[in-house]
Amino acid sequence: MQKKLSVLVVTGALLGLSACGLLPERTDENKNVSASKLYADAQEEMAGGHYEAAIKLFERLESNYPFGTYAAQAQMEIAYAHYKAQDPAEALAAVERFIKLHPNHPNVDYMYYLRGLINFNDQIGFLSIIYSQDPSERDPKATREAFAAFKELVDKFPNSKYAPDSRDRMNYLVDAMAKYEVHVANYYYRRGAYLAALNRAQGAVTQFSQSPAREEALFIMIRCYDKLGMPELRDDTQRVFTQNYPDSRFMGGKGTGDAPWWKFWAKWGSQPGPKDAVK
Repeated sequence: MQKKLSVLVVTGALLGLSACGLLPERTDENKNVSASKLYADAQEEMAGGHYEAAIKLFERLESNYPFGTYAAQAQMEIAYAHYKAQDPAEALAAVERFIKLHPNHPNVDYMYYLRGLINFNDQIGFLSIIYSQDPSERDPKATREAFAAFKELVDKFPNSKYAPDSRDRMNYLVDAMAKYEVHVANYYYRRGAYLAALNRAQGAVTQFSQSPAREEALFIMIRCYDKLGMPELRDDTQRVFTQNYPDSRFMGGKGTGDAPWWKFWAKWGSQPGPKDAVK
């Protein structure tokens, strides 16, 4: 009986192997495609705005040719494709991976720059909806992170071709943070929370002393001191204000102190892709 069972098992195994031989062999359509062809196809998908398809091709390129010259470029392109696809989490993850794997790559400065752009776009999205929400409940975290990313680029690579644009964006972001503080101060003032408004305005004056928003912050401080019954501090602030801004639009009813400011990012158009980073 045991002998018969052994024969059946062996026979079944042989039949299974024969059946496997009858199945069509699995093939990989990109297995034998050259690195240059994969890269060209991925770039074509990128040009057409098909970012998911491009990402898959770049990932296949990196997988098939992990030690070739195209591998690092594919990693950069993957980060940029996620950025263009408006997937900041994946884009940042890809950026951090590249920086970790290639800290001395000749084009690593571009990845620091891309990190800044990703956060920069996040803060633009934040600013574009600020007026539909309670501003005191919002924290412009992406603004600060974008500033930190651009600053790291400038500090590490002061001669990078991306440094001048990064410095311009840093100046813009400082002004953006100051204007946000002023906006929140106005929000509190309109609701009668004069101490809270005063604190936010003072913060804008001390932290962002070079920002044009300092003018309005001082004006808010004058009004808050007046409402809080602090005439001496009001008059001292008034003197500082008048000395620095003698023709201010906020005096004599020339300004409301709540001018819309949230569309000041329009000066920047499209950003360069990784292929433009090659030196």
